[in-house]
Amino acid sequence: MLEQKCTMILHKKKGERGKRKRRIARGLYGLIKGPEDTPYAGGTFEIQISIPDQYPFEPPKAKFVTRIWHPNISSQTGAICLDILKDKWAASLTLRTVLLSIQAMLCAAEPSDPQDAVVAKQYLSNQAMFKTTATFWTAYFAGSKKEKEPEYVKKVGRIVEMGVREASSFFKVNIKSNTSFRQKQSLC
Repeated sequence: MLEQKCTMILHKKKGERGKRKRRIARGLYGLIKGPEDTPYAGGTFEIQISIPDQYPFEPPKAKFVTRIWHPNISSQTGAICLDILKDKWAASLTLRTVLLSIQAMLCAAEPSDPQDAVVAKQYLSNQAMFKTTATFWTAYFAGSKKEKEPEYVKKVGRIVEMGVREASSFFKVNIKSNTSFRQKQSLC
């Protein structure tokens, strides 16, 4: 069940010195486990949660700290496209609900309303490459022990040999594998 794999760790934001207890609770970090039977299985993902002054009448701000390959999450910034973090927020919802909703989103992407257009295009046009990429990113960034696709590892290795940082090469492998996107965008 999803709720058994959802935990929240409370930390102070950097720079906060515990001036008031209310301020400490403004910067939180949540941890979620990748759901089974998804490319995110076995990974642990850190989410930064910022509580606005008007909370609970305004939704918290949340973004992934751990990099992830998902149509509704920016692969560059970690921004999350989820309705309850925007217009569907209700004061009765809790931070636990937010984390559970994010975890459920990992099971059911909405590529028609993407945060990351490149990932959404891959999700719609090449499911096999999407799953390979998401699994690789989960293993590399979120500590999953899943087996990495050997062909994907080779492609990343070739790009690294050309002098590109390994983390940057993941994105370039996906652009190169998506021919129609490559025709529209430069790789540099």
